[in-house]
Amino acid sequence: MSGAPLLRLDRLLANLGYGSRREIQEMARQGRITLAGEALRDVEQRVALTADLSARLSIDGEAADPLPGLVLMMNKPAGATCSHKEAGPLVYDLLPGRWRRREPAISSIGRLDKETSGLLLLTDDGAFLHRIISPRAHIPKRYLAELELPLRGNEAAVFASGQLRLAGEAKPLLPAELEVISPHKAAVTLYEGRYHQARRMFAAAGNRVLALHRTSVGGLSLPDSLEAGGFALLDTAQRASVLSGPAPLALEPRI
Repeated sequence: MSGAPLLRLDRLLANLGYGSRREIQEMARQGRITLAGEALRDVEQRVALTADLSARLSIDGEAADPLPGLVLMMNKPAGATCSHKEAGPLVYDLLPGRWRRREPAISSIGRLDKETSGLLLLTDDGAFLHRIISPRAHIPKRYLAELELPLRGNEAAVFASGQLRLAGEAKPLLPAELEVISPHKAAVTLYEGRYHQARRMFAAAGNRVLALHRTSVGGLSLPDSLEAGGFALLDTAQRASVLSGPAPLALEPRI
């Protein structure tokens, strides 16, 4: 444990959302907090923030929540909003209630619009978040789109051209990849994150998206076993895979 930072027990658990310092003091008095099987009754005790702390620290007999620096993947259901403040169902409502009180706060890495489902990343690691959403990152994001009208056959060339402009925007899009799955279904891979981009691209091509589902970010794919509304912590290898993936067709569009 040598070299690991230390933090007072009450501050640690308050930051993890378990309650106020007074509430945590009462939890400790009742013997509800244990470390390596031993009850911790002194909330002023400093605890080493080691990588295995969550496995050794227990609250009411259950392993403590992960320390700050977590990254989650969620299978976002349609109808949930990526916001802390808007009315209606929020993606944060799908997490344990105390996770809404964590410090630093958990935020989505970018957004999926309310009616888009699929792979959503969330984190309290600001540096990791900014690496993903940086305009220079060009991390591929793959979506499955169900369309109102049958595909005409030229959409792949239009999307890959680097010349497509969205309504109201002067700057053309980076080249994107389209794979036809059926006359009314296609997979599209984007390398930037403009507002409602996939929906607006199909609109520019004379079609309308009826349903949109994100299946991957970088080299990380949404597993079939993760049900809508479910979430899972990413391990080190999975986090690294988010930053990997195929390179875009071109880093700059042709104008």
